[in-house]
Amino acid sequence: MDTQVADNLLGSLLDGRYRIRGRVARGGMATVYTATDERLERTVAIKIIHTGRATDPEFVERFTDEAKTIARLTHPNVVAVYDQGNHQGLPYLVMEYVRGRTLRDILAERRRLGPVEALAVLEQMLAAIATAHRAGLVHRDVKPENVLIAEAPSGSAELVDAVVKVADFGLARAVAASADDGSGQLMATVAYVAPELVTSGVADPRSDVYAAGIVLFEMLTGRVPYDGDRPVDIAWQHVDRDVPAPSRFVPGLPPIVDDIVARATRRDPALRPTDAGTLLTEVQQAREVIVAAAARARPSAQPTVVVGQVTPSDRPSWARLPSPGPAGRARPAPQQYAEEDPTLVERARNAYARVKSSPRGRMALTASLVVLALLVLVGGWWLGFGRYEAAPKLTGLDRAAAEAVARKAGFTAHFDQGRFSEEIKKDTVLDQDPPAGERVVKGSDIKMTLSLGPERYQVPDVVGKTWELAVVDMSAVKLQPVKGAAQYSDTAPANTVIAVQPAVGTEMKPGDKVTVILSKGKAPLTVPNVVGQDQAAARAQLEGMGLKVAITFQKSDKPNGQVIAQNPVDGSGAEKDQVITLTVSENPTSFAMPDVMNWSCGDAKNQLTAMGLNVQVDGDMGWVRDMDPKPGIMVNQGQQVVIRCRVV
Repeated sequence: MDTQVADNLLGSLLDGRYRIRGRVARGGMATVYTATDERLERTVAIKIIHTGRATDPEFVERFTDEAKTIARLTHPNVVAVYDQGNHQGLPYLVMEYVRGRTLRDILAERRRLGPVEALAVLEQMLAAIATAHRAGLVHRDVKPENVLIAEAPSGSAELVDAVVKVADFGLARAVAASADDGSGQLMATVAYVAPELVTSGVADPRSDVYAAGIVLFEMLTGRVPYDGDRPVDIAWQHVDRDVPAPSRFVPGLPPIVDDIVARATRRDPALRPTDAGTLLTEVQQAREVIVAAAARARPSAQPTVVVGQVTPSDRPSWARLPSPGPAGRARPAPQQYAEEDPTLVERARNAYARVKSSPRGRMALTASLVVLALLVLVGGWWLGFGRYEAAPKLTGLDRAAAEAVARKAGFTAHFDQGRFSEEIKKDTVLDQDPPAGERVVKGSDIKMTLSLGPERYQVPDVVGKTWELAVVDMSAVKLQPVKGAAQYSDTAPANTVIAVQPAVGTEMKPGDKVTVILSKGKAPLTVPNVVGQDQAAARAQLEGMGLKVAITFQKSDKPNGQVIAQNPVDGSGAEKDQVITLTVSENPTSFAMPDVMNWSCGDAKNQLTAMGLNVQVDGDMGWVRDMDPKPGIMVNQGQQVVIRCRVV
């Protein structure tokens, strides 16, 4: 069985107040736990910084300062910070516990969102980030992992009614300030990093606007705009390329969402909205346009209440727009023309008559007709044949070769999200549209589907989490958790995971079962310390508690038969009939101390010396009246013993 070591912080009490209950997630900078605030009797989330960061004084100082700044942010869409402290040299934050999932979890489950849902989530994100911008704080790491989505207070299952909260404000700045290279440049999550962060390392509110635009792109399309083999390659694509329109990947999206993504992700920061508040206004107006268009498309004459669509009056006060004013000015009706304008017709007739009346005019008219006929013929050939080319065969080629062949044939290669295949090697073209040989317009796109290789998912690290959280994590990667036989644990609370089979990180097929071993809490019996006792006494003590004893022998300089080690160690939990293994000294030079009481001092000394003992005599006249060790105690050859003599 593969067993994961339980987190030793579980069950700990921080600052005499916060009791750690379970581990929620582990990241590159910190681990997040659930805990109980025993003073206020509420559940909180605690982010504890990893040991590697805690040894950096500059990071700890910046982390503390940023925590104070974040704690002053008060907004319904910001994950509140309640407290900060230090536990065993590790800085930590006490934060609001949000019962829900991250946007990353939702995208993993649904792949992408509809325009109304995506804009509704983005509105609340921007409302939170705008609060930070007004306070002079830049998030610097806006991404789906830092967006928490909780169930709506009304209980509605609609995503547009959910409560969105943004976490980790300012913490990325603390990481950047303590970078090992001393440059202070933040290499944020490269899929969402703004171009100016890559080129100069300088961030301002427009950097968060860019990242929010990338998050909107991902919500709409189910993918990020750029990928690559190395993070640095992805980062520089943000500098060198414009973000494509979402409708390129999801046909039928409203043009207005393409416009929002384009404005938010301009490579030049000066061309973006100045901060999250400005972008929020545009996003709210865009969603109202989409909702209004959907309402107009319905045939019903009566107003229809659409579940999950929030009108301006439904918005909470922090996200409500000013009154839009009049509904809009009526557009002027297009000018209407009679089917035939006599004046124009008459003018055309007069001009034609003048041309025909002159030989030069007739020649010019004939030449014009010939040119027109040639244009029609050439245009017809071009429209019917000349502008078309047979699509090349790309299936079976790897990505680089397929792009090269398509480019050489005059086409633009485009790849979709790919498809898993058990037979075809990864990054090999499975399908193409249009298919090979089909006549298509030169220079058009050829859409290709690459093999993602066999569909495999890694067993997630759920050690320390409750069964319910472990089920959520396993289901997110299409694995099936099953309960194994629960075990006692000295460190893990009951109903938390202490082991998984196979090991964390093992790649498995969708639907494969993962055995989850849960803790039953500490075992009912506590193993006593029997090291140093004679094996018989130790056995009697342990068996009297209902435990079983196994003996192993080991050569040592300890007295023969003395317990020199035990497993489990003292203080461990154990259950009835559990086997306790005792390691007993095996010493052939050990023997029981002989009884020389009342012997003459000289005879006693000679006897003990002959047995290989180092004898110290206290008084050298008379008879032995005391001895140390006492008769029957195990001693070793060469051991010092004392006899005390006196004259009667």
